Parts: sequence; C-alpha cells; structure tokens
Amino acid sequence: MVAAFDPAPLAQALIRCPSVTPADAGALGCLQEVLEDLGFSCERMPFSEEGQDDVDNLLASIGQGAPHFCFAGHTDVVPVGNLANWSVEPFEGVIQNGQLVGRGACDMKGSIAAFVCAVSSFLHDSTDNFAGTISFLITGDEEGPAVNGTAKMLTQLRDKGVQFDHVLVGEPSCQKTLGDMIKIGRRGSLNARVTARGAQGHVAYPHLADNPIPRLIELLRRLSAHVLDEGNVHFQPSNLEIVTVDTGNQATNVIPAEVHAGFNIRFNNLHTEASLIRWIEREIAAVENEMGGHFELQAKASGEAFLTTPCGFTDLMQSAIREVTELTPVLSTSGGTSDARFISQYSPVIEFGLVGQTMHKADEHVSLQDLAVLRDIYRRLLDGYFSRDGGS
Repeated sequence: MVAAFDPAPLAQALIRCPSVTPADAGALGCLQEVLEDLGFSCERMPFSEEGQDDVDNLLASIGQGAPHFCFAGHTDVVPVGNLANWSVEPFEGVIQNGQLVGRGACDMKGSIAAFVCAVSSFLHDSTDNFAGTISFLITGDEEGPAVNGTAKMLTQLRDKGVQFDHVLVGEPSCQKTLGDMIKIGRRGSLNARVTARGAQGHVAYPHLADNPIPRLIELLRRLSAHVLDEGNVHFQPSNLEIVTVDTGNQATNVIPAEVHAGFNIRFNNLHTEASLIRWIEREIAAVENEMGGHFELQAKASGEAFLTTPCGFTDLMQSAIREVTELTPVLSTSGGTSDARFISQYSPVIEFGLVGQTMHKADEHVSLQDLAVLRDIYRRLLDGYFSRDGGS
C-alpha cells in the first residue's frame, strides 16, 4: 500500500543537511543512498566556473527506454535569516503539532521525499519491470546563481543523447491548499542597470556642469509609463518595476557626474530578452536625441518566458490530483522563476509540489498530512504515465 511508504523520515534526514547554497552538506549523498537502495544508477555531476562557487549535482535513473519521466528539483536551500525568528533549530527537522518544521521543508526537500516514496511504492507494486525510465535530476544550485546546476546538467545530458519525454519539477506550486495549482509556465525575468553620464559641478553654477539626473528621470518615466502588453490567455501582463536610483552623492552642493538606476521586467511570452533590450535601447536613443547626454545599459534575462501548452501530460497531473484530493487545480504561470526555465528548452515541463506559503520564511513547515497526500498524487501520476505511454 502507498500509505506504508512514509516521506517524513527522508524529509527530516534531508533537512538535517544544512545545504545552504552552494554547500551540499551531505544532502545529495543522503538522497543517493536511498535511491541506490531502490535500484537506481546514480551519477554525480559537479560543475565549476571561474567567479562562481563549485556545485555538486545528482542524476539518478532506473529502467530503460521510453517513455522517460524525470522528476527535477534541488536540495539547496536559502539562508535561515535571523535565528531569533525561529521557534526551533532550522536544521533539526523537528516535528511538532503535525508539522515538519525546518529550512527546506516545503522548498523543496519535502516534495523530493514524497516523490522518492511514490517511486518506491510504484516499483514495489510493479509485478513486472515497468516499460520506460524514471530519473531524478537534482541540483545544488537552484536558490543561488543557477550557473553550475540544472542548465549545465541538461547540456551535458543532451550531448550524451539523453532525452526526457516529460519533466515534473517539485517546486511548491500550490497557493493555499495542496492540489489547487499546477504551474505550466513562468514569466521571464530581465534585470537592467542604466547609467546616465554628465559632468560634475557646483550647484550654483549649473552652466559649468551637466546634470544627468533629469535625463535619467525622463528615461525612467518613459519606461515605466509604457504598457508592455495586456497579457493573454495563459499569462498576466508584463510589468517593469524600478528597484533603485542612486548617485552616491553625499554632498548637497554638488551636481553629480553620473546617476544609476536599476529595474526588473517580468515578461510573458509576448516578449523575449532581445526584444525588450531593443525597446529599452530605442527609448534611450530618443532621450539622448532630445536631451543630449549619454547612457550606458547593462541588461540580461535570467530566464525567458515559457509555456507548456495543456496536453495529455497536464491532463494526467490534473487527474491524479482530482483522484486524491477531489480538487481541480488551476493551470497557472504565476510566480517567480525556477529551474523549469532551463528544462523547457529541452522537454515539456510542469511544476507541482507543496503549498508555498512558508517557503523562505522563518519556521518554514509542511504538514505531515500534505506530505502523505503529495506522495499519493505522485504515485497516481506514475501509474497513469506508465500505463498511457508517457501521457501522450
């Protein structure tokens, strides 16, 4: 029976590894040991890059051939913050009042444990070897710069000819109740920094200086007033938010030589990194033409927008959730970025995991009941996937 496979002890063991990005602290080893006991072949995939922390990652697979189902996730966690705000030690994995409390409980060590138990149950009940492959793609670099993790793993696996037919990311996707939401896409995120340059001078002699601040104000006005789009059937409207304006000027009688502004654009699939940068450059050119001066732009997207169009795979996920919870989940593209932005370039991908209300907070927690229910949902998904030729 599914209920015989309890995800709580594994979730506790993972939480007790203080794997704050980029430290592994034994988390991948803990997971690898369990998976190898289930018959998985495991491969560690460490990556390094100049200027970035070294990161270890784990690929584990069982079975052979198609369909190839992959569960993707991360064992790294965000820092605990102020310890005084925690009621328990963040890395003890304390269970109290039916809740498992600890950093990573819902984001996302709990969902990893739930999926391991679902796979364990699935393999236990398979009278014959199932037809296909199940893999775990687990990184230690999701909460950090995401340079030496999932993206590099996928590139190396592609070069080796490894192809996933469908990928499920175990991020905390639900809003209020387990089963209320599946993520089928995400908006992209572009960070930009603009510098307006002028000439320093005394405020009493403005004709001897060149104040860049009015030009930057005009540029920011144009950018923030522009309606990027109205959204579409799957995505909310894109938005630009100014996050900082700074001269570093501590004097009250000096016109600064330069001023900086930073802003972020969360964009839907009506835009790309390239199209947004072209738009910003056009606005910069217009202000320079009208007001003079010179701007410098640095802009880069941490991920493009992506969408997994509703299909047999999303139907299977919804069906598994309904069978266990009697809820019909919303198909959503809301929220921030995740490693699904990298996976979407290789395979159809959706996200479904725990309720995310306490992720990244003090006393992050998940109910033991939700862990068990999530395990049962994952088990139903596996049953359907490998009986319907990969959810096609």
